[in-house]
Amino acid sequence: MADSTPRKSVTLHDVARQAGVSLITASRAISNPSLVSDKTIERVRQAVEATGYIPNLLAGGLKSRRSLMVAALVPNIAVAQFIPTVKALTDALDAAGYQLILGQTGYDHAREEALLGTMISRRPDGIVVTGLVHSQAARDRLRSSGIPVVETWDLSDRPVDMAVGFSHLKVGSAVAGYFLGKGWRRFGIATGDDQRAAVRREGFVSTLGHDVPTVKVPAPSSLALGRQALRQLLEIDPTIEAIFCSSDQLAQGVMEEARARGLRIPADLAICGFGDADFAAYTEPPLTTVQVDGEAIGKLAARLLLDRCRGETVKEPVIDVGFRVVERGTT
Repeated sequence: MADSTPRKSVTLHDVARQAGVSLITASRAISNPSLVSDKTIERVRQAVEATGYIPNLLAGGLKSRRSLMVAALVPNIAVAQFIPTVKALTDALDAAGYQLILGQTGYDHAREEALLGTMISRRPDGIVVTGLVHSQAARDRLRSSGIPVVETWDLSDRPVDMAVGFSHLKVGSAVAGYFLGKGWRRFGIATGDDQRAAVRREGFVSTLGHDVPTVKVPAPSSLALGRQALRQLLEIDPTIEAIFCSSDQLAQGVMEEARARGLRIPADLAICGFGDADFAAYTEPPLTTVQVDGEAIGKLAARLLLDRCRGETVKEPVIDVGFRVVERGTT
């Protein structure tokens, strides 16, 4: 039978005894190694491995008022456009000694509010949210918590705290202007049902001055949903000349359905996506899309948080990274 006798936790005293150093020296070697010699650091490291000691970061955080943890919310970890942001954020925070913990909202506002409540109760050193925080109650709670917050992938003149992103309204307007400049007049929109995609549609329609056939699919979008969206759009208007898709994944599905129907791209149907996913330049033909620098968003969000954690004044709390329409073969 397995031994069920409770085992005594290994403490820093055990590490110090194993390494043959004082308790304060062992503590410094682990938490502030610049204060001790390389030889001592190595002795303490070996003692940690030998004893199986796990530093109590929570206890250290209570003393220093730092958790060395940043919490981040993303709609879905599988969405390609958010991956560069998460990677850049993780790398920048890791270089500064912080760890990133991810939460997935699933494009659900109630779930977002619940996750934020849980994160606030754990007192992270910072919180990064993809998009704008939707619930007013959550916004109020974040402000009262005093935790630095960066909303990303969107902009607002009244952020919870800080923001790094771009205008989705301007994205939709820019794509509409691009389509009009090509001489097309019959448009369709294939879009996810999330709020940011809805704002891009609003910008597109506002620039045109009239509504256009639109098919909404559940977010996150996919190739299969893109094929479904084109089928439905062509049922509404078989003479559509150009389609604006709320994601590159959706656009890829539209391309596949068009190809299956014998439609030539872009001669019979032009297509523009959003996000400039890693595959967008390598489809056949290559996909025209809206490019956003997700990596820059992650780096800038980390910089803002780290500045605040160091007690520095953030001179530019709202940063617009902009976007650009990248013209490729589908248009």
